[in-house]
Amino acid sequence: DGIPLAVQQQLEHELALIRDMSYEPYFLTVYDIVRFARSNGILCQGRGSAANSAVCYCLGITEVDPARGNLLFERFISKERAEPPDIDVDFEHQRREEVIQYLYRKYGRDRAALAAAVTTYRPRSALRDTGKALGVDPAIVDLVAKSHHWFDSKADLLKRFGESGVDPDAELTQRWAHMAVSLLGFPR
Repeated sequence: DGIPLAVQQQLEHELALIRDMSYEPYFLTVYDIVRFARSNGILCQGRGSAANSAVCYCLGITEVDPARGNLLFERFISKERAEPPDIDVDFEHQRREEVIQYLYRKYGRDRAALAAAVTTYRPRSALRDTGKALGVDPAIVDLVAKSHHWFDSKADLLKRFGESGVDPDAELTQRWAHMAVSLLGFPR
């Protein structure tokens, strides 16, 4: 049977684009990391727009056959976007450190780094979590949180309590406001 013509053409298209944009080292590095994890019995899975790539599938980075799903490769790599591809790979939490240490040993600490997206408290989430912690009625917490606008300053907070029918001078309200403001910017 061999490789279906459509799959062969897709692979040639992807490989040409990867070559033209000089992304070969990136793909081979991710392949190496996934190969290490799997050869050591560490569960891992490529995900996101990389699942649209036949090359990622052939390298074993992802397990979704893009030919079966008729997925759009250009969501992953495109000359028009001119930004490098982002191959997301999740590793088994309990053994993630083994993968990190492998990266440091193989590539050096000067060429490997951890990156993370950290979700922080914004006004509404701070109001919700502190209100809940203080035992405030969930309906009131919801009302106060929804009344707070993204552009409000910290000074506007007590005003929003009053607009929501909550006494801004009450001891509980003062504690709630202080706690919510204290949480702003901290990781959730």
